[in-house]
Formats: sequence, structure tokens, C-alpha cells
Amino acid sequence: MERIVFVGPGRLGLALGYALSLAESELSLNYCGRNPEPPDHPMFFEGRASYRYGFERPTAPGTVVILTVRDAAVEEVAAGLAQEGPPPAGAVALHCSGALGADALQSLHNCGYSIGTLHPLEAVSAGVVRRGRFQDSFFAVSGEPEALFVCRRLTTLLEATPITVPTSRRPQYHAAAVIVSNYLVTLLELGTRLFQRAGASERDAEAALLALARGTLENVAELGPAGALTGPISRGDIETVELHLRALDPDEARLYAELGRRTLGLVEVRLGPEAAGAMEDLFERYV
Repeated sequence: MERIVFVGPGRLGLALGYALSLAESELSLNYCGRNPEPPDHPMFFEGRASYRYGFERPTAPGTVVILTVRDAAVEEVAAGLAQEGPPPAGAVALHCSGALGADALQSLHNCGYSIGTLHPLEAVSAGVVRRGRFQDSFFAVSGEPEALFVCRRLTTLLEATPITVPTSRRPQYHAAAVIVSNYLVTLLELGTRLFQRAGASERDAEAALLALARGTLENVAELGPAGALTGPISRGDIETVELHLRALDPDEARLYAELGRRTLGLVEVRLGPEAAGAMEDLFERYV
């Protein structure tokens, strides 16, 4: 593995390549894209990576092709690359989708690539990242032995941890990632709006709730979910919970109640059947 070709110079592909270049590896980094000119990114004007318009059929032995395109385009892009012809000896093809298995690259397998998946369990929001950005991160990997070897070497360079997620369980794995990462953003946005309705400025609301979220995550890391839970549901304070529900718009109250039912499951043994049952009845009225 001396040469890596990223197909799709979007945020994820740029971030992974840049992180590898900052890791001072001896890899040759190359990008293929749909635009005649490379993206505006330090890698290209610093000489850390090259760019080519359109597909590039690998010619160097041991080349690794990484598809960093949207999920719906993986099979199409793989088929297009397969049409360019067979790869050199030892070539590996990976994609970075969280929900898809290695079978999405079947057309590349048929023409001679070893195939696999490499999905960072990270919220990558920019193509320019700091040194060590993926340190201690987890990457979901799967595929053929040669592809898994490459995945483990890449995660070692990034100081990350590979975890094996079989194809049949990729949707559950990816749903877990979406709930914890994407929906957390949604909840913070909703909380910020509610805080503003209470009279806080947007800046103060965001700062206060981010501090609260950081503290909560630290508590979960130290105590686990059930041990970290605080607030009126954990105390069985049904009056306060009902006060919240009455103060919210119908859609907001429905979401609060749905999340409340799930939260109640963490503490219902602690509360006892009577208090837990009363709380469940309250949530049912709003769901």
C-alpha cells in the first residue's frame, strides 16, 4: 500500500487524505473528481496530493482506491471504475459508507480488486482537519482479507481503532451513529429555540446548552447511561414533567414524550411500578 486514490474529493475524502498526510506517512495521495480543477484545499497547493479530472485506472501494484461518494452513488461509481479495466496486482477498493456492505463494490471485485469498507464513526464537517483528528476514533471495517489488512494499516496510521461490522448489521450500526451524532444536533437546536423563548439570547442559549451537553457526556463516560441520568424523570417528578409538556407546542410535546418513554426505561426499576406507571400514562396522553 504505497498509493491511495480517493474517488470523490468531498469533505470526508479530503479530511481522511489530509489526516494521512499530516501523519507523515510515505503514502502517495491522489484524487479523482468530476470538476476540471481540484478543490480549494491545502493539500493541492502544498503538494501533499495530486488531482485528476475523471476516473483513473490504477497502474501501480498495491494501489488502494477509496470511494468517498454519497451512498446512492457507490455502485454506479464502482461500475464506472470497473469499466476502465482490470487493476494491477494487489489492488484494493474500499468505500466509506456506513450503511452499505462491501457487496456494493461487487463490480470491482469481479474485475480483480479486493473489496472492503472503511467507515469513520466521526462527524466530519470540514475537509481541513487538525493533526490527530481521527486519533482514538473508531472505524467500522469489513471485507476480504486483503482489504481488511489495508483498513487496519490505515487506522494504525490514523491512531484509530478498527471494529468489524458485518454487512447484515450495517444498517443497525449506521442508525446508531445517526441517532447519537445527527439527532444530538437536532436536539441541541430544539433546546436552543426553547431557551430563547425563555428569554435568552441565541448566543447565550447555545453556549449554555453546549456546556450542559459536554458535562452530560462526561458523566456518561464515567458512570454509564443509567448512572449519569438526572432530572425529573429520574426522580419520578411527574408534576414537573407535566408542566413541561403543557408548555410545549404539540409537535414538541410529542417528541418530549417519545424520548421520555425511552428515558423512563432506564430508571423504572429505581422508581418502582406505581411511579413508573403514572409517568408512562402521562407520556401516552401526548404520544
